[in-house]
Amino acid sequence: MYRTLLYLIAGWSGYFVMGIELLGGRLLAPYFGSSIYVWGAIITVFMLALSLGYLCGGRASLHEPSLRRLTFILLAAALTTAPILIYGDALLDRLSASIGDPRFGSLAGATLLFFVPTLICGMISPYAVRLLVADLRGAGERVGKLYFVSTFGSAAGTLLTSFYLVLYLEVDQIIGLMLAISVLVCALAWVRPVALRT
Repeated sequence: MYRTLLYLIAGWSGYFVMGIELLGGRLLAPYFGSSIYVWGAIITVFMLALSLGYLCGGRASLHEPSLRRLTFILLAAALTTAPILIYGDALLDRLSASIGDPRFGSLAGATLLFFVPTLICGMISPYAVRLLVADLRGAGERVGKLYFVSTFGSAAGTLLTSFYLVLYLEVDQIIGLMLAISVLVCALAWVRPVALRT
């Protein structure tokens, strides 16, 4: 159950990141268009945020790592995504009025809306690796499974969001649904507290 929860959190965080990234294009399009510039800005912000998240997650895992602390990371990612629902349109409207160039306007918008939650999501995989690896003999296999699950979650988030969810739900509804699932995953892991086995 312990490892299953770690894989669940890693898989869901992969889904979450890609779902938000795709929806980011829909959010920015009315203000800056949907050109290659806009997608270049979104992808750049997400890649930079994830890379810094990997560093931060690895460092955070050095200090008394636990499943409960990992749930706090996932919950923090969800909470820092919530302002998109509240302030996203107003912020993008203001940016589009003040920054005429869609390249820099979309870069600023993507940074302000998505950088922090994506960075926090990036912390999850290296932190989960620390919890999975109790000895070196099975480390490679467990890490491989974790990255398989995380990347598979990313692929599922990309496909389901772009092929299906956008056909039936508004962007705000999809984000709200993903936030609710994040809270549910956190609650599931929280009621199953397991100390790190060393």
